Amino acid sequence: MAKRDHIVVGLDIGTTKICAIVAEVNEEGSVNIIGVGSSPSRGLRKGVVVNIESTVESIKKAVEEAELMAAVQINSVYTGIAGSHISGENSRGVVALKKQEVTRLDVQRAVDTARSVAVLPQDRRILHVLPREFMVDDQDGIREPLGMSGSRLEVDVHIITGAVTSAQNIIKSVNRAGLDVVDIVLQPLASSEAVLTPEERELGVAMVDMGGGTTDLAIFAEGSIRHTAVLPIGGQHLSTDLAIGLRTPQAEAERIKIRKGVALAELVKDDDMVEVPGVGDRPARTLSRKLLAEIIEPRVEEMFDLVCREITRTGYEGILAAGVVITGGTSMLEGILEAAERVLDLPVRRGVPNGVGGLRDIVSNPIYATGVGLILHARHHAEELEMAGLRSGRRVGRAFGRMREWMLEFF
Repeated sequence: MAKRDHIVVGLDIGTTKICAIVAEVNEEGSVNIIGVGSSPSRGLRKGVVVNIESTVESIKKAVEEAELMAAVQINSVYTGIAGSHISGENSRGVVALKKQEVTRLDVQRAVDTARSVAVLPQDRRILHVLPREFMVDDQDGIREPLGMSGSRLEVDVHIITGAVTSAQNIIKSVNRAGLDVVDIVLQPLASSEAVLTPEERELGVAMVDMGGGTTDLAIFAEGSIRHTAVLPIGGQHLSTDLAIGLRTPQAEAERIKIRKGVALAELVKDDDMVEVPGVGDRPARTLSRKLLAEIIEPRVEEMFDLVCREITRTGYEGILAAGVVITGGTSMLEGILEAAERVLDLPVRRGVPNGVGGLRDIVSNPIYATGVGLILHARHHAEELEMAGLRSGRRVGRAFGRMREWMLEFF
């Protein structure tokens, strides 16, 4: 296969699907999608790897499909992480300015100080340290402090942590599929890169990524991250509810949910019917589509109620002027926008990936939000760009160092 410079690969390892997206990034920073591959995911539960061999096989299938479409050899990837083990906390760091002017070294020292303040158990590690705002002496609300005069620099950061073992199992699965992990990115952060506009981040917005096993939340205001959370409920719960309520196999329940599912019973006509296959050799039955909606609606309400409680608990319900953006596969469910607005009492829109070219029509779907977001995250980390997709022989950099630390932690 031909090799191309500046190839970036995003690998979305989800509970119900694994998706590999290949992009070419030119010198101007434009991103063109050149390959997409997906495979059903059979080795994860609620975003966490529970069967490495099954996960490896699913990764291989998705990557092979993407390689064929893009005509490149994939050797290393950016991948996402989710699960209820993810948590976020805020921290502050303060340093004295040696030259009475803020330098890059001062910014790094302040962030490192805030990072060191956080006390973590041995089984947890920091995934991201995200500066929210800076203060120079008594002046607050500063986003870019470089070059400013003062004697003291203070930074407010959001620290995202995860279980070491969960990160290790993701890395191990990718490695066994013959790939290197350049970096692990929190999935809601990646998705937000793809679906949010700068105006929404500025005004205040909650992004809700509705995946198969988890629902991820990221809150932004004044241009920076404010809060992150991963809720252990997702679209797979809807399929399970349908399988039990309709007495049909799980695979058939998933298919019915995608094709005929509705989030609000009041949107369905009484004479709208659907055929439901039976279990084993039992005959198929014809049932009202309204019955499907009556099974789905309570679970959808529960999902958004959990999101609402999390937003309220953190005290950010009053700053979401831009409302809510929902994305992920479950956001495609008919009537889900109306259901979300009813529970959250906020304007809601469906977010699709943007900011890319090439095979844009293929990835303009909420199910690809995390995969595209991983590529956009990679573009924003130019120092790692050369090794983001194709093996270059230089396995250096902070990301690879962090991956090695996690892999060696308990071995």
